[in-house]
Amino acid sequence: MFSFEVNGGRKLNGEIIPQGAKNEALQIISAVLLTREKVTVSNIPDIIDVNLLIELLQDMNVQVERTSRHTCIFQAADVDIDYLHSELFKKKSGKLRGSVMVAGPILARYKRSFIARPGGDKIGRRRLDTHILAFEKLGAKFQYDGSGFFHLQAPELKGAELLLNEPSVTGTANIIMAASMAKGRTSIYNAACEPYIQQLCNMLNRMGARISGIGSNLLVIDGVDQLGGTTHRLLPDMIEVGSFIGLAAMTQSDITIKNAGLAHLGVIPDKFQQLGIQLEFNGDDIHIPSQDVYEIKTFLDGSVMNISDHPWPGFTPDLLSIVLVTAIQSRGSVLIHQKMFESRLFFVDKLIDMGARIVLCDPHRAVVIGLEREVPLRGITMSSPDIRAGVALLIAALSAEGKSVIHNIEQIDRGYQYIDDRLRALGADITRINNYEY
Repeated sequence: MFSFEVNGGRKLNGEIIPQGAKNEALQIISAVLLTREKVTVSNIPDIIDVNLLIELLQDMNVQVERTSRHTCIFQAADVDIDYLHSELFKKKSGKLRGSVMVAGPILARYKRSFIARPGGDKIGRRRLDTHILAFEKLGAKFQYDGSGFFHLQAPELKGAELLLNEPSVTGTANIIMAASMAKGRTSIYNAACEPYIQQLCNMLNRMGARISGIGSNLLVIDGVDQLGGTTHRLLPDMIEVGSFIGLAAMTQSDITIKNAGLAHLGVIPDKFQQLGIQLEFNGDDIHIPSQDVYEIKTFLDGSVMNISDHPWPGFTPDLLSIVLVTAIQSRGSVLIHQKMFESRLFFVDKLIDMGARIVLCDPHRAVVIGLEREVPLRGITMSSPDIRAGVALLIAALSAEGKSVIHNIEQIDRGYQYIDDRLRALGADITRINNYEY
């Protein structure tokens, strides 16, 4: 177990390159199970969640050649299906929410699959209903055996008209992969349409799939008998991009985010600009100049700004924690409304302990009254509850006066590669501490 020791109050300076997209990586790596041919994936983030999924595939007898920490060649020629019903699989997948996405491609290719109760962030209820109900409409029979495994079996998957009860990203990805080899046509209405879903669809089409409507919430998939190999490069991680924007603003730093993937960021830059943060765009780079004060905008009628999450192309829920912490030193007030998960705001007590002016209205809403840099945050000892809250606390610590200690940083490592090394390169005073030696 490790912790971060952070001496805050330093202005940072320099360039940083975002890692490959974590959420895209989990989908793309699962999709290699659809073919027996080789699939090469590059720009893979070297993080716990992705590495765990790669280990799961290797345990399933998928051949993996890791030519570098960020490039892998996968070949799923002879998959061990029985491993999916083992206690080892249940234990490993219990640490990773993305493990559920191996079900779709395995079901499509081998006509039977298993889902163990997935793990991941403890940010509220994250049901599997969207996945299971769609698989059933495609012809799969579903059974829960009471021991932690969902059994899926389908002698033949057949296309169907699907209206999803929610635009779940993992659910949409799983259904796309299953439907890509079903007999006939599948339409998925109310599908998630994030850039990562678009990337998955484009990759599958290069493998021989027939998917149309990419980028919309209505996908049409004409099933094919088999898929072939391909190469694929992951997008820059939009959540890292947003995190670095918030970091620069909170610490009054001058930072350039190189190769930010501007074409795929949607409204993310707009939301940070609503906080009064200056952003300069140069090609595919974002420059955030040092600002003494940034002022939150109001709505046109003068009412308090409200920033909430919404399915793509709305604002991603993964960045609400970052927006919240960034608003602490702003001028003005903002209401943060986290609609999707009922436990994701339960880290603000630590920010309040640091001196932030935040009112937690209920599990979904918090009002931030900006400090306007009149008072610095103070360093404290705290613990990271999930990936995004962990980085929000890290940003607060880097901006605070004095020393902070953040425990449970394995949560941060699940989503951000080499984050301490990369921040030190910008001038941050951050040390990784072994708790057994601390």
